[in-house]
Amino acid sequence: MKKFNDNFLLFIKGVAMGGADVIPGVSGGTIAFITGIYEELLNSIKAIDLSAIQLLFQLKFRVFWEKINGNFLLVLFSGILISLFSLAKLISYLMINEPISIWSFFFGLILISAVLVLKKIQHWHLGTFLALIFGGIIAYFITTFSPAETSNSNIFIFFSGMLAICAMILPGISGSFILLILGKYEYIINVVKDFNIDVLIVFALGCVTGLLSFARLISWVLAKFYNITIALLSGFMIGSINKIWPWKEVIEYRIDRHGDQVPLVDQSILPNQYFEITGNDPQFLNALLFTTLAIILVLGSERIGSWISPPFRK
Repeated sequence: MKKFNDNFLLFIKGVAMGGADVIPGVSGGTIAFITGIYEELLNSIKAIDLSAIQLLFQLKFRVFWEKINGNFLLVLFSGILISLFSLAKLISYLMINEPISIWSFFFGLILISAVLVLKKIQHWHLGTFLALIFGGIIAYFITTFSPAETSNSNIFIFFSGMLAICAMILPGISGSFILLILGKYEYIINVVKDFNIDVLIVFALGCVTGLLSFARLISWVLAKFYNITIALLSGFMIGSINKIWPWKEVIEYRIDRHGDQVPLVDQSILPNQYFEITGNDPQFLNALLFTTLAIILVLGSERIGSWISPPFRK
């Protein structure tokens, strides 16, 4: 029974990571970090190396499975994948029909996650403060970039998958946000929603390539420069809040693949300015409710992660 409960909790963490990875500005790596499974996730991914592949070709499946911490990866990624495919349609719908509510929820997620990640810094010094400020400035300016109009070729989709997955396993950087900057967020959401298997395979291959190569780099960086790295990532999170601010004024549009006019460039404005410019209800109380709900959910996940020790080996 205890093993089932541990697996179920890990599955729920995977669902939360998958849900976060669908959201521009929210990182699945952040969810892994605050729920206590980040280090094990990196170590498990790093274990998929040449020696593990050799075990697989030698048909030593049990040894291979134990080496890569297969139970952990299977349960976690099952939750991630189920969440990705089930939430893609919901997120797409809410972003069109309830934009203030959904972006307020995202805002709360990022805000509290940044605070929790900052708490992980063990020693503050000049370097950590500078890294925090630098990360915030860089992320803010990235959020002001216009999404690019980019190719749908297999090479670019593969490249997008590599970059997105690298961001997804970093606490503080969203793979979806990287896709947004590359001009591929809406495209990939529709690919997932429509289950376009050809494009999914190319994108997945890029993700696997990036995941296996980048896990070792981030693990090394965290081991050597832990406090500075966490401060930098926290800065990225804080700076990215501009991108998910609920009230926006659209200043430039584009035509999507369906021939519809959709926002391309926008800027953050205050709720009262939103009403003055658009004439629409800023739904401030609704926004406050969803922001608070997001904060409660993240704090609850963090508390559960601190109460329950990780069920698998590290």
